[in-house]
Amino acid sequence: MLATCARVTAVRARQSLALARYASTNTTEKFRVLVIGGGSGGLTVANQIYNRFKAAGKPLNPGDVVVLDAANYHYYQPGWTLVGAGLRPKTDFKRPLAALFPPHIMHIAENVKSFYPETSSVTTTSGRTISYDSLVVAAGLKINWDSIAGLPQALADPSSGVSSIYSYDTCDKVWHDIDALRSGNAIFTQPAGVIKCPGAPQKIMWMAWDRYQKSGRGNNINMEFMNGMPTMFSVKKYSDALNALRIERGVGAEFQHDLVSIDAANKKATFKKADGSTVDRDFTLLHVTPPMGPLDFIRGTPIADPTGWVEVDQVTLRHVKPEFGNIFALGDCSSLPTSRTAAAITSQAPVLTENLFSVMDTGKVSSAKYDGYTSCPLFTGYGELMLIEFKYGFEPKESFANYLGDQTKRRRLFYHFGKDLFPWAYWNRMLHGKWFGPSGPFRPKFV
Repeated sequence: MLATCARVTAVRARQSLALARYASTNTTEKFRVLVIGGGSGGLTVANQIYNRFKAAGKPLNPGDVVVLDAANYHYYQPGWTLVGAGLRPKTDFKRPLAALFPPHIMHIAENVKSFYPETSSVTTTSGRTISYDSLVVAAGLKINWDSIAGLPQALADPSSGVSSIYSYDTCDKVWHDIDALRSGNAIFTQPAGVIKCPGAPQKIMWMAWDRYQKSGRGNNINMEFMNGMPTMFSVKKYSDALNALRIERGVGAEFQHDLVSIDAANKKATFKKADGSTVDRDFTLLHVTPPMGPLDFIRGTPIADPTGWVEVDQVTLRHVKPEFGNIFALGDCSSLPTSRTAAAITSQAPVLTENLFSVMDTGKVSSAKYDGYTSCPLFTGYGELMLIEFKYGFEPKESFANYLGDQTKRRRLFYHFGKDLFPWAYWNRMLHGKWFGPSGPFRPKFV
């Protein structure tokens, strides 16, 4: 802990000195590349951009790439499922954000208030104006906890039986509730619409099911999946396999049922059906996946589409408006029509990096194209995982099928990918700009 604090202090001191030197030679705060967001996408692409210019023999100066984010901590969010399943402590997936920046990447601990793409600038919440040659928006999305009546209060109540893996503050409550349940109704929800990692609501459900089977409680607990979507998963191949698994394991399901309110005192959850009517369910345990959507500071701005996502070309990741050709976006905040996962970012980042480099160098995008690749390592129990991989059009794009066979088969090897390899690769490779999706540590070549 002391070593981490010392590292954060040293990084902040170096960056403060660099920023002071930069300001002393510039009348305005202007950077070559401004990255909005210090999450998975922001840190990954900031490092890849710096490395790409260096590899081309056109190195950027320290401080030319700046990341704007006021958060104190960075989280490996896929790890919250492991916490909820009792496999790891949540502190394993939390790091001080300032400690993750190398000396040559500038970090300004502020958030964006307004975008001014016509002048290639933003203002921060403190009133600073920051200009850029190129802008990368990697700000994530908003989790709408308040949109379900009674949810915030239920999450704060230790005895409510209500929990969620979608928050660092509540993911350990998930394991507490799962492990403590001896009998009753265990309900797991998924909302309609865009969410982070659409397989995660099932991951924790399957881990709970397996926990109950292995501890002899399975016959005393009724499990149900209340899903706002019309099927188990958006890709038919995997959806069919997961639905067959659900039937085999005796887990009930209702589709196009959206959770709208919780009465924690009376242990009742209310769901809205596709026809607008509502239905109540009694619960003993309720795991909630809250609705999600665009961030307020992006919604309604010139760079957003009508629904609030940053409007980029789905192949180049460059803004669709020619006058905003120096703007790119990736990850959860973008309009890319694919699932929002860390795995998607690993494939998006090298494409964005190559195209941004080419635009800054030649004025045109390169041949790099994003095919919509994303992955969902879907835990189906302790010691097994279904490695879901697909691209645009909800078409499977499996990395190991030629070697191991159909990836709807649940494997222990894949389980250790999700439990051990991917968290290691995230902290040690991806955030340093050295993990490139299905090609792993090898940067893809674009022709």
